[in-house]
Amino acid sequence: MLHRTFIVLFSLSIMLVSFVVNAQPKQKNEGKPKNVILLIGDGMGLAQVYGAKLTSETPLNILKSTHVGMMTTHSSNDEVTDSGAGGTAIATGFKTKNGMIGMTPDSVEVPSMLDIFASKGLSTGVVVSCAVTHATPASFIAKDVSRNHSEAIALDYLNSPVDVVIGGGLKHFNKRKDGRSLTKEMESKGFVFYDKLSANIKKGSSKLLILSDSVHPVKMLEGRGKLLPDGTQIALETLGKHPKGFFLMVEGSQIDWAGHANDSAYLISEMRDFDETVGVALNFLKENPETLVIVTADHETGGLTFPHGAIKGTYRFDFSTGDHTGIMVPVYAFGVGAEAFTGQYDNTDLIRKIMEVTGYKF
Repeated sequence: MLHRTFIVLFSLSIMLVSFVVNAQPKQKNEGKPKNVILLIGDGMGLAQVYGAKLTSETPLNILKSTHVGMMTTHSSNDEVTDSGAGGTAIATGFKTKNGMIGMTPDSVEVPSMLDIFASKGLSTGVVVSCAVTHATPASFIAKDVSRNHSEAIALDYLNSPVDVVIGGGLKHFNKRKDGRSLTKEMESKGFVFYDKLSANIKKGSSKLLILSDSVHPVKMLEGRGKLLPDGTQIALETLGKHPKGFFLMVEGSQIDWAGHANDSAYLISEMRDFDETVGVALNFLKENPETLVIVTADHETGGLTFPHGAIKGTYRFDFSTGDHTGIMVPVYAFGVGAEAFTGQYDNTDLIRKIMEVTGYKF
């Protein structure tokens, strides 16, 4: 009888211990990424990646990924998206009409993942090789019926929770119809402003605004230099100091413009610049393993093909259009949670996957 009572009491004690252990709150970021770096090659399809591979003497950083997915890109009103609707789908998880940003087709404003991460106490940033008011970066910052309302979009930066902004578009901040100087207003909110990348940038600043050009930075072929990789490095050094982590969106903007121009030399130079920037993100991941890096595109531009093989080390690039196409785009993932991004899904699913692996509600 005593033996049986002992067994029952022992079993109950084991159950109690198990209950107590399982009831202990888990750490919020246990097994989850603390930092998220999202790199978007505007207009970058599989052919653009492969073209860069064919013409590169070293392996591409992008193709070091072992977790690869494919993403559909149509907008709410067209099988072929523009960058406004494509960027909005990625940033917010909602389809919208071509030309709109940060809102649904019926003009309901929706938060972007940058807004969501900022609301959770993370630092946030945007680095691009175009004007920061352009469609893709604007999709993470602004809410507007038209991607072309550049001055209104610049004003949205003033009211955004973003901490680091690097790109072009100074004209829309300081040479405005309303006469306002948004760079001065942002300085009053704690931003340190520079009109170009410089070795003199204060390393201790927590808020940076670097607008290096009046509108858009020039092409790589015209001497843009390392705006994108160096700007990304500066952003990572700044955002990486935040104890709760950060979200950073980086765009290789002019891959798209090269596709529109059907210019293979322009395209390859922009792809190499973007891949170098991916390398900067992967180096950060190596030193900060609690990081998720995702590389994808908003759509493909140019209908790029390679109709013939190598002829004395050169390749023939053919374009079937000077516009966007509706084909799927690749998703390359690295780091914590990368396995969640394999398979085929829609661009509106990307934010859901990111929020799921980071442990935040969407």
